[in-house]
Amino acid sequence: MSPVEFFQFISRVLRRFRHNQGILLSGAIAYYTLFSLIPLIALLLVVLSALVPEAELLRVVDAELKMIVPWQAEQITSQLSSFLAHREVIGWAGGVILLFASSLAFTALENAMSVIFFHRVEIHRRHFLLSAVIPYLYIVALGVGLLMLTLLAGILQSVESMEFTLLQWTISLQWLAESGLYWMGIVGVWLMFSSLYWVMPVGRISLRPVLIGGAVATLLWEGMRHLLVYYFSTISFADVVYGSLATAIIALFSLEMAGIILLLGAQVIAELEHTDDVGSGLRI
Repeated sequence: MSPVEFFQFISRVLRRFRHNQGILLSGAIAYYTLFSLIPLIALLLVVLSALVPEAELLRVVDAELKMIVPWQAEQITSQLSSFLAHREVIGWAGGVILLFASSLAFTALENAMSVIFFHRVEIHRRHFLLSAVIPYLYIVALGVGLLMLTLLAGILQSVESMEFTLLQWTISLQWLAESGLYWMGIVGVWLMFSSLYWVMPVGRISLRPVLIGGAVATLLWEGMRHLLVYYFSTISFADVVYGSLATAIIALFSLEMAGIILLLGAQVIAELEHTDDVGSGLRI
């Protein structure tokens, strides 16, 4: 792809994203994600704590939350820890409510994806029962992914305390554990974005554009995450303006930024499909 073709492609993505009301859709995703995030993680922790230690789970969850809402990760992890300490009061009825609340974000996301991939909706139709089941299947898949990350983090933690001597230098492997956990988080975010692009739109999408869209969204979010951390830690006066509501406002704003980036990645995939359909010969 030449530079001219690349910038024309980016221009088409942004124009269609604006035409599809992407910012408005991301606001809806942010609201339902804020509503569903803690119930979703809490439900997964309750189930997985029967298989692995709670401390290990919370450590991995904290690392993943720092990739999504870094300035709120510590507070959310503390709340989840308190929830696990009193999980016996939830009961079966509470568990069903948590499961339902956890699924709302996926429903909102599927509706937003139907707007971005409108050309697919015109051709393919998804049965309403499948749409109802997909969020819960995805929750199960997230649980499996969290379990695998926890097991890998346990392996890295066992390496953390190890050190060896080379000539006269003593080399610690703590950096390996820390960097390994960071890159596990990056890969986890990429797989999460990619899996959403693969599952949520109707019809079957080839793997290549899905991985490209996931990589674009991951790179955009990683850059935005560092920018937002700098802004809220040095420049922002949200605490002065919003007072006790600042925590919710900041979390909602960060989730909306994540929603915009998620839908931009979806728009990239939709534009790749559109380009292939019209036979322009664009290749990446």
